[in-house]
Amino acid sequence: MILDEKSMPQPPPPYLSTERNDIPPPFPHCRPAMTLSTLPAHLLLQIVHMTFPQTPAFDEGRLERQRKTLYWLSVGLRLVNRALYTACMHVLRSTYLPAYDSLIRSPYSSDPFPLPPTPQSSYAPVSPTSLRLGTIQRETATLDLFIALKVREDVWADDSELHLERDESFKDLFDLAQPRSRLEDLVRVYGVREGVVSVSATAPSQGAGAGAGSVSPSPTSSVFRTAPSPVRASHPKNSVCSLKPAPIAFSTLSVSFSPRRVGLQMIAAGKTKRTIVETERTRDERLESTAKRLVRLLATWLDER
Repeated sequence: MILDEKSMPQPPPPYLSTERNDIPPPFPHCRPAMTLSTLPAHLLLQIVHMTFPQTPAFDEGRLERQRKTLYWLSVGLRLVNRALYTACMHVLRSTYLPAYDSLIRSPYSSDPFPLPPTPQSSYAPVSPTSLRLGTIQRETATLDLFIALKVREDVWADDSELHLERDESFKDLFDLAQPRSRLEDLVRVYGVREGVVSVSATAPSQGAGAGAGSVSPSPTSSVFRTAPSPVRASHPKNSVCSLKPAPIAFSTLSVSFSPRRVGLQMIAAGKTKRTIVETERTRDERLESTAKRLVRLLATWLDER
């Protein structure tokens, strides 16, 4: 038997362990493994949606099971990490927003979800540390309080026919908390437009010091009061040499709200609040009109300091 060595294939080279960690193609670089918290937002949101049961059980219907899932999202799943919190709150807020809007008192307005200035793509992986849980819109916190109360009331009503939803449970939210938080948001929007309120993290040091309580009160009164008037206050034109007052940080401002009177409060030294401007209002007055008047009074207060 004659063997032709030229036609025989060469044996593979022996395996030699080297210190180089070369990754063969088609993987030119090392990529960390995906985890539940680093999934793209649309995939994580789809996973949360798939937790809702679509069929009834032997002892409860499909809607009852879904309401219990909403309760579980509120008290359990959203507390795991930032990514799941964002996904769960997206589901909860979109589910209960119609019920929230139906309870808004007339003539109040509502806008808990303003459009972001720079929307982010939902298909890109998100770092857990880059997610912001807070929002500058203060009415969103009021909506979250409503959701926490509503999911509990719904589950209790499903568990027992003797449980009756109490209307007074939501009274404080929509008589006080909702119009107050909405008014604060309107003051921020109109105040930034007029240049008397600052929302950036790097506010001017002079304005920050003013918000911290370094402002000296007026010789006559520390509160600037006025009655509601449809006439816009006239401001003289500033000369070239005059300096415009630094805006006040929005984080130091809050609103004191009552059916007949509203005021703008500022956090002073020692974390104490003091009212800087105050005005009267009528019960049927729109919040937008009240906010514009507060901003005009705030501008006058800044000019007279």
